[in-house]
Amino acid sequence: MAKAIWNDKVLAESDQTEMVDGNHYFPPNSLQQEYFQPSEATTVCGWKGTANYYDVTVDGKVNQQAAWYYATPKQAAENIKGYVAFWKGVTVTS
Repeated sequence: MAKAIWNDKVLAESDQTEMVDGNHYFPPNSLQQEYFQPSEATTVCGWKGTANYYDVTVDGKVNQQAAWYYATPKQAAENIKGYVAFWKGVTVTS
């Protein structure tokens, strides 16, 4: 079971993550939605497509753009469509 933890709170937990480029991508239904706010930031990956970001807020502390996902990935990354990965101090255990 993989877990994403930040500020002592479990942000996501699933035994059905997808591993891509060394990152666990969590299915959308595994997220604790109260911690996520959409960000306007985007980046582009050459083979996955355009990434969208979430800011993560726990107990009043904001971790900007700490989670990302591909809403409309390129064909090579269809397996992670809508799945969420983490960085910026979010601990992912499995």
